Formats: sequence, C-alpha cells, structure tokens
Amino acid sequence: MKHSTKNFQNLMILTCIVIAVCTTYLLINAYPHKPQLFRYILSLRVPTLVVMLIASLAIGSASIIFQSIIQNRIVTPCLLGMNAMYTLVHTVVIFIVGSGSIFATNANLSFAIDLIVMSVSATFVYSYLFKKTGNNVLYVLLIGTVLASFFGSIQSTMIRVMDPNEYDALLTTLVADFNNINVEVITFALILLTGLTIFLWKDLMLLDVITLGKDQAINLGVDYDRTVRRLLLGVVFCIAVATAMVGPISFLGLIIANLARQLLKTHKHRQLIVGSALLGMIAIITGQLISQHVFSYAVPISIFITIGGGMYFLYLLLFEKGI
Repeated sequence: MKHSTKNFQNLMILTCIVIAVCTTYLLINAYPHKPQLFRYILSLRVPTLVVMLIASLAIGSASIIFQSIIQNRIVTPCLLGMNAMYTLVHTVVIFIVGSGSIFATNANLSFAIDLIVMSVSATFVYSYLFKKTGNNVLYVLLIGTVLASFFGSIQSTMIRVMDPNEYDALLTTLVADFNNINVEVITFALILLTGLTIFLWKDLMLLDVITLGKDQAINLGVDYDRTVRRLLLGVVFCIAVATAMVGPISFLGLIIANLARQLLKTHKHRQLIVGSALLGMIAIITGQLISQHVFSYAVPISIFITIGGGMYFLYLLLFEKGI
C-alpha cells in the first residue's frame, strides 16, 4: 500500500513537472504584454507542443510494452528496423521524384506515405515472421536487426548516386524536427492512436500477466501468442506514427522506459506506461527549450537525446544488474 501511494505521488510530481515545462515552453520570450505578437507566437508553439506530447506518449508506451514482451530492459522498438525503414522511405521518395515533388513538400501527403508504408510493411513482415518462427519473439527481434542493416545498406547506396542538392534536402527530413508542424497531421495522429488504444485495450490489460512468462500466462487462461502478436503490431504502429510525425529519435524509448522502471519500481504496466510517457514529455520539451533558446536551433534535439541515450545505455550495461 505504501509503495502504491509513493508511486502515485511520483506520478503526480512528474505531472507537475510536465505542466511546468509546458508552461515555460509556451510563455518564455512570448511577449504577453504585446497581445498580437503573443497570439502569433502561441499559434506556432501550441501545435509543436501537442506534437511533442503525442510523440512522447507513443514512444513511451511502445517502449514499455516492447521491453515487457521481450523481457529485456535494454531493447527498444528501434531494433525492429522502424527508424531504418523511415529513412529508406524518405530516401526513395526524394531519389525517385525529387525534393520539389508534392510527395516531399506536402506535409499531409508525406505523413500519409510514411505511415502507410511503415505500418503496412511492418504489419505484413512481422505477422509473417511470427508465423514462420512459431511466434518466437527473439527470432523476430534478430530478423528485425538484420532488416535494419538491409534498409540502411539500400539507403546508403542511393545516397552515393544522389544529386548533392537533393541530398541536402533529404538530410533535413532525417533528423527529428518539431518545427513547422501541420495541424491536420496532429488530428490524424490523435485519431489513429485513440483507435489503436481502444482496439488493444484488452490486450494491454494482460501485460502484467504476460511478464510472468509464457507458461504461467497460458496456465492463467491467456492466449499468449495472439496477445503478444497483437501488442507487437501495436508497438510497430505507435513507433510508425511517432516517427512519421517528427522523424527518428534513437534512444529516447530506452531512456524514458528505464527511468520509469527505476523511479516507480513496479510491475504494474499502467503506472509504467504513464510514467514513461511523462518522462518522455519532460525530456523532449526540455530538449526543445535548450535547442531553441540556448543554441538558437543550431543543434537539433535528437543530438541531445542520442548523446544522453548512448551514455545511459553504457551505464545500464556496465552497472545495472538483472537487465
């Protein structure tokens, strides 16, 4: 009982910090004494803030679920090859039709292409892999790592023969970007994630049982293979939505999922998912504040997350036990 109360208090503290960083992001250098300028600045920052919150929720939830399915704290959904698939899709589009094409310049169309290609391809590939490997998650993880290398090799080959000007345009789409957000994309992403949550709600409620192990879950009446397959495809879809919205953010899932586990010290996934999402919001918004007001957009937020994530990954390998 004391532990549950402490976790509730920790989640409330994280919520207060999220509110504080959100308020800071919206109001810092916003000139509230100049109403017209203030409204204009808010019109730019509010959509960006909403995208950061959505991306944090999607990545945080997907990372906790994925680690619980694999039963390993140092793996992330990136190992399924989603980031590599995203970079390949963008490279193919610009390589074939050019950076000036509507497929590259229209935010709605670009988002739809990313989401459709990534989600449909991943759903087909991983559903097929589950059947071929007898629902062995570790084999799927290994094949996903190989696919990531394969996608990366194809992309590198295209880059070598690409026009330098097109390559410069491509680079801007391969880095996580929270600027110039399209409001229609936000609405579409919210609808998709809400529908996905409703569709997988019963499976999410079984996560606590699944982490007991396959044999124990089956003995308790859980259709283990079906539940794991549906949850993994949900993870793929969440990462596809987040990546299509802002670009690949390596290591973010690793950081926030493990910090949530260390802070809350519980196996209740409802608390872990909420904690991971809140930590993701704090990390992304704080990183955006630093990028925007300290480095004047010269250093993208993904640099901070990659450096911090790499150091934290080494810490987990060297000093944490039981991972």
